[in-house]
Amino acid sequence: MAVFKVGDRIEVCSKEQGFIGSYYEATIVSKLSDGSYRVRYKNLVEENDHSRLLIEQVSSDEVRPMPPRIIEGKGTQFYSVLDKVDAFDNDGWWVGIVTGKDDFKYWVYFETTGDHIAYPVSRLRKHLEWSNNGFWVLPKKSLLS
Repeated sequence: MAVFKVGDRIEVCSKEQGFIGSYYEATIVSKLSDGSYRVRYKNLVEENDHSRLLIEQVSSDEVRPMPPRIIEGKGTQFYSVLDKVDAFDNDGWWVGIVTGKDDFKYWVYFETTGDHIAYPVSRLRKHLEWSNNGFWVLPKKSLLS
């Protein structure tokens, strides 16, 4: 498991019902004695004061480094059907599966919510998984049932 220091940019994986499969960008504010972290979110704000970024305590198993950006070569197709992608929506990155392409948008299906939404390529990134040995790996293609 990775150890982070104050100022590191990370992502927090939500384990709350309705938010499973989503990742939110944040910065480490402090490391607590129990191994958890206090983080300041980049896009989430306090419920009672929308001018203040949300700061909260998260467990170490909810934190991962920022994934590297994968740049596609010129003239290549960005995504294929059944590719796992992250789509930026509702202030975070949501894991979904590409189901098709329509003009300049990709259709993405979200298994956790049942939603099927079209996104421009600018709001998508290849989904990478953080492995226990400290490396980013591409997932296998999904099999939609």
